[in-house]
Amino acid sequence: YIPEGTKSTYKVATFALGCFWGGELEFMRVKGVVGTKVGYTQGGKEEPTYKEVCSGTTGHTEAIVVTFDPRVTSYRQLVTVAMDRLGESKYLLNQVGNDRGTQYRHGIYYHDDHQKEIAEEIITSFGSDVKTEVLPTKVFWDAEDYHMQYLLKGGQSARKGATEMIRCYG
Repeated sequence: YIPEGTKSTYKVATFALGCFWGGELEFMRVKGVVGTKVGYTQGGKEEPTYKEVCSGTTGHTEAIVVTFDPRVTSYRQLVTVAMDRLGESKYLLNQVGNDRGTQYRHGIYYHDDHQKEIAEEIITSFGSDVKTEVLPTKVFWDAEDYHMQYLLKGGQSARKGATEMIRCYG
């Protein structure tokens, strides 16, 4: 994460891919990703809790903030990773796999016009039935500490380039 007003060579991207645990681990494996964190975005309530977000009443979706080095990987590549992770779920509204509800809706939340242009171009390439939203990013609220790098703490590999299947469990 790069605080606003800070000069850095790193860039930030925000994605919602259903349950944030698997998406975070997927991005951790990408060369050029230097940091990730999970939390909640696109809702109206300040400082929501996991329980509140899961109730579906806050308007938030589970999301991942990805900090990356654009000299190593591009925003286009990260959007491609996100869409690959979604698979056929990209055509489902408020659902990724077996996870259902507005808190599991998928989206690409851009930070500038360049990101918006790339996201819209990639989304459009999948046809008009895609349900992945492309919107300006809103305030991102960090999830509770136990959610951060949850699958890594559970023993799954975050090694750059790792290809082992990501297993989500709670």
